[in-house]
Order: sequence, then structure tokens, then C-alpha cells
Amino acid sequence: MTENRLYEVSQDKSSPNRNLSPLTTELDKDKKLMVGGCLLSELAKKYGTPLYVIDEETVRSACKAYKNSMNDHYPGESLPIYASKANSSLTLSKIVASEGLGIDVVSAGELITALNAGIKGRDIFLHGNNKSKEELELGYKSGVNIVIDNQHDIEVLEKIVSPGGKVAKLMLRFTPGIECHTHEYIRTGHLDSKFGFDPDQLKSVLIYLSKCPWAELNGIHAHIGSQIFELKPHKDLAKIMTEALVMAREIGHPVNDLNIGGGLGIRYVNSDDPPSINNWIKEVATSILKACEEKSTHLPRLICEPGRSIIATAGVTIYKVGSRKEIPGLRTYLSIDGGMSDNPRPITYQSLYSACLADRPISSPQDKVTIAGKHCESGDVLLKDLHLPLTKSGDFLVIFATGAYNASMSSNYNRIPRPAAVLVQNGTSDLIQRRESSEDLLRLDVIPRRFIEVN
Repeated sequence: MTENRLYEVSQDKSSPNRNLSPLTTELDKDKKLMVGGCLLSELAKKYGTPLYVIDEETVRSACKAYKNSMNDHYPGESLPIYASKANSSLTLSKIVASEGLGIDVVSAGELITALNAGIKGRDIFLHGNNKSKEELELGYKSGVNIVIDNQHDIEVLEKIVSPGGKVAKLMLRFTPGIECHTHEYIRTGHLDSKFGFDPDQLKSVLIYLSKCPWAELNGIHAHIGSQIFELKPHKDLAKIMTEALVMAREIGHPVNDLNIGGGLGIRYVNSDDPPSINNWIKEVATSILKACEEKSTHLPRLICEPGRSIIATAGVTIYKVGSRKEIPGLRTYLSIDGGMSDNPRPITYQSLYSACLADRPISSPQDKVTIAGKHCESGDVLLKDLHLPLTKSGDFLVIFATGAYNASMSSNYNRIPRPAAVLVQNGTSDLIQRRESSEDLLRLDVIPRRFIEVN
């Protein structure tokens, strides 16, 4: 049952992840929905649908919340870095960098985006469990922090770095063996994971790297999952990671960075109750301080990697309603002009969302509908049993908290072009990603010469 109680949850300006909608959400004089001072139905008419809308104020507020909380609760150096896999673009990279955040990338594409946005290599962290030689070369030449995920990374880097050349700045990822109550497909901290070295490999890898003149190991990294509402797992993580930090220092590595990953959850429906950014950072920082004191080791630079909790609630997606199918006594399908190609999370993770009509967001519900996408797939359903006012073809539907893992996971299934994205702030809207055209989808197609008739 997807809840539609957008206005019954007060806005938490200090922790946007706890809201259902962007911070600037309001109604105009006609009770129509606005974000960033822009009427959503007018944005839909101007830019077309489906349309991703990102509220700049919400993004900046989330960045500030991480920076301020780390400064308040951790006496050592600290750096939040944006996990750009949640939503990567030149504009978003520039925004988070201007707020003093670094950036986490997992591919050459995300790395090139960050570099072209003007972010310095020292503030970029390159992840990935199967980095290509080209990706590692680009990361090394750009001076980024390369997160060593496995032996393959080490073997490839040994061939890339020239004897006597500049050293490669490394961070080592390991699996701490902590499970979280989250979806099986996005749980990464347990031992059965494709990511990172196992704990029993840690010492031997650290010893091996200490003998490599080309390598400078600066950090230890772990990540235990996504959409986490519990605080205790990160408390346990602090102790395990500090033990790894001490081991690395005793072996002789100048490790100064401790990266505890990300994973803080957000509110998708009214019943969700994630911790605030401040409380999450306070728990992590306090736990690291205690663990370092117990181990009598100096404080590392504390790094975290928020992605979803920075961008998710800043985003909404606008769709146009099309056909309607009523099955008496069973279900009413309301079809929209998008679906699983612009939001694959419901069909992939069974994810829930909140939604309303752009121009009648608080009208009394008279309809119980299932929102179906337009793709040739029975499972292409975005919301089930949504209560709306009586809805007609041409109405605009708004789905909230779509800033994370919607645009970044979008596809061209059924050869449907990807949506445009706009940034809104103080009544102004700016295009930050152009809408693909059908012609764009043919750009990389190649027809073999033997299929082409020669006149």
C-alpha cells in the first residue's frame, strides 16, 4: 500500500533525507504544487515528460548537514564525499564540490564527469570491483585516490606505474562481516560479497603493499549497505575498521584516512523513519573516537560516502497520465508516459514511493489506482493502490524522492529515449541534461556493408 500523505510530514530542513519531498515544496494560490518556486505542471509543459526535477536548495542543505555534523562531532579532520553513482552529472558534481565535498566514482564515465566539473584528483575516490586497465590508468594519471578492491587491482597497477614515477595513492577496501536489515541485492558489508578483501586476507595484503615502492596506502575503506535505518551496525563497524587501521599503521603504512562508506536511508513513504544526518554522523564519530582511544592511536581523517541521502529527496519525476483500464472488482490501471526505463527500482527492488497530482495535490482521494509504465513488460508498475482524486488523461503525476538511482539507472528499454533533467531554484529552472531523441538512439548503430544494397 503506497501512502499519499505528503503534507502530513513536517519538513526537516537540517536533514532532507527525513522528508518525503524537496525542502522548497509548496502550494501556489490555486493549490497547485511548486518546487524551487516553479510550478511543476508548467515545467512539464515547457520541458516535456517524463521529466526529472532537482531542487538545488535541498541538495545544498544535505551537503551542509554532512559538513556541519562532521565538524560538530569529530575533532579530527573530516571529509564527506558524494557517491555520484546515485546521480552523476556535471552540474551536480559542481554543486557538491562548491559545498566542500569530495566525490566517489566507480567508472571512467563518472571519473571524467567529475574531472570535467573541475574537481581535483585529490578529492576524487575511484571505486570498483573490476576496474579496467584504462580506468586505472586514467585514475592514476589524474592523481585520484584509487580504492583497491582486490588482487587484480594491485596486479594491474604494478604494470601501470613506471619505476621511479609518482606513487599511486591507494585506499584498501575490505568486507567487515556486518549484515544490515536491508534488501538482499544492495547488502554489501557481509562476507559473501563481490566487494573488497576478506578480513583474513587483510594482513597479507597490507604486508605485500608495504614492499611496493609504487604504492602509497593512505586509507582503509568499508561499506555495509544502503537504505539503512539502524545506527548500531555503524557503531560495530567503527571498532572493526579501527582495528584494521591500527594493523596498517603497525605494518608501516602512513594511513590517515578512514572511510566508513555511506548507506544512510531516506524517507520514501510516510511510514519510513530514517535517522537524521546529524544523529548518524554523531554515532559514527563517537564510535571512532572511542575505538581510537581504546587502541591508543591518533585520529584518522574521517570520510563518509553519502549518495542517496544527499540527492534522493531533492528529486521528483513528473509524468503525463495516458490510458486507463478498469478491471471490476480487481484493479484500475492508470498508465503514464514513462516507467521502468526511467525508474527501474520498483521492478528491481520492489521499491515504494509517494505520489500526487501536480495540480491537485491535496484534493480528496476518490480513486484507487495502480500506476503502470508504458513498457512492454507486465512488471512495469511504479506504484500499487495509490489513492488519488479522479484522474483523467493529460493530468500530470508527480512521484517523490526520485533523485537517486533513477536517472543513473535509466535505460533505453523498448528504444525509449531518456528524460530531460532540470535544476530549480528561486523560481528559475535550468536544463542540466537534455532529453534524448529517437534519432539519438540510432547514433551508435552500425549496419554491416553486406546488408547495404550497392546501386
